[in-house]
Amino acid sequence: MDDRDVILKRLEKLETELVALRKENEQLRTDNHQLRSDNDQLRIANQQLALDNVLLRDEIARLKKNSSNSSKPPSSDIVSPPKLPLPRGKKRKRGGQRGHPRHQRPPFDVTQIDQVIYHELPPADVRRRRLKRLKDCFIVQQVELVDKPYLITEHRAARYLTPEGRIIVAPMPPQVRRGGLLGPKLTGVVGWMKASAHISYTRIGEFFADVLGLPISRGELARRCTGMLSAALAPVYEELVEALRHEPVLGSDETGHAHAGKNFWTWCLRAPKFTVFHIDPSRGSAVLTDLLGQDYAGILTVDYFSANRAFADRSDARAQYCWAHLLREVKFLCELGRAGLTRWAEGLLAIARKMFRAWHRRTGADPPRWRRRMERHKRAFLDKMRRAPCHSEARTLARRFDRKGAPAYFRFLDAAGVEPTNNATERAIRQPVLDRRVTQGTRSPRGIAWCQRAWTAAATCAQQGRSTFRFLCDALRAHLTNAPAPSLLPINP
Repeated sequence: MDDRDVILKRLEKLETELVALRKENEQLRTDNHQLRSDNDQLRIANQQLALDNVLLRDEIARLKKNSSNSSKPPSSDIVSPPKLPLPRGKKRKRGGQRGHPRHQRPPFDVTQIDQVIYHELPPADVRRRRLKRLKDCFIVQQVELVDKPYLITEHRAARYLTPEGRIIVAPMPPQVRRGGLLGPKLTGVVGWMKASAHISYTRIGEFFADVLGLPISRGELARRCTGMLSAALAPVYEELVEALRHEPVLGSDETGHAHAGKNFWTWCLRAPKFTVFHIDPSRGSAVLTDLLGQDYAGILTVDYFSANRAFADRSDARAQYCWAHLLREVKFLCELGRAGLTRWAEGLLAIARKMFRAWHRRTGADPPRWRRRMERHKRAFLDKMRRAPCHSEARTLARRFDRKGAPAYFRFLDAAGVEPTNNATERAIRQPVLDRRVTQGTRSPRGIAWCQRAWTAAATCAQQGRSTFRFLCDALRAHLTNAPAPSLLPINP
């Protein structure tokens, strides 16, 4: 074989290898294109997973909302209450603390004691031990129920026959004739147990039968409350409802109410000296308009609920929005786990802490200096709020503090008697919430009227330091004798 053949064979071999390399290169290009395509898909999938992760973290944070980081009511924490922070430092012991004055109930005076029983040693023992009797005694005062803690009176009215054959019955006192089975005090006990203790009619009947030995039907107990006591409280309630329109400062809140299988709402309007409850099928601003009037020009301390904003926009009222609700929403933003959002929300909370620390120290402070300090905190909070990060909830929160909305959060700095939170009204409305959980709501208009009037009387008596039981008794006596009803309006000094 000559050199030419060798060269030709080498060329053929090289051509074969070149074709193979070209095929391999083409395959590598195809694989590279596929890898690029896969990489793009993985990058898109990774971005989608990152977005899903953010959304899931936000959703988890929303599911963990409770009364401490949102506007949800405390009653929503019953199923899964928030974990309280562990106390710092040494945990204090139970009972009275060192340095605190001891609290003891004062002993009964002589006019309150029904009987005195002396306990002495036998004379023989005294002589044998040569004891000398001292003038003072060791005293233990004990209160006990009597065997029959009620009095049953049978009233008999004589009957007379006239010459014309008509029968005349001697008149009875109105409290007896109209009062029926239970006297005013025992009826007041039933009303107190229903209005203040939130006990069901069944349980009240069990108490009367088991403890007092006096069986009373549920129907009779219901008639006492929704009939007689409710009628006695009607003028008292209407007087307070009318007085709402003239109060310069009011707090308002609402909660759900079950009525005959439907969703109603219990509205609570709290003045400094009295509280009014109103049950309505609506949660809209028209309820406030009906209760306060379109021309109400006072300050209404409320949360940032749409009905409250609508009433403030359409009437002469000025709103003071609740800072407790606002700061809980800011606290929720801290829990979303986003660095920029967390820093912004924590900065707002820090400014708010300084502002309210200064506000609580206003008593005894130099007024001009205190005013300048509060203005600095106010400007710092507004500047921080208006530089909200790019987050939907943060921007929504910041929009509340535009030029028109910001004053509604700071009226407590200028107006006397205005609190920055709606906590007092929320505390007052807890009583209907407890009643709702025990009694499962109402079933008739008479039940609604009773709840409105009884809750109003009980809350106002507690607010004024008066006895709810005594007021119920006085109102019932006035109703039975057609006398003027007692008033719950505060007496101006």
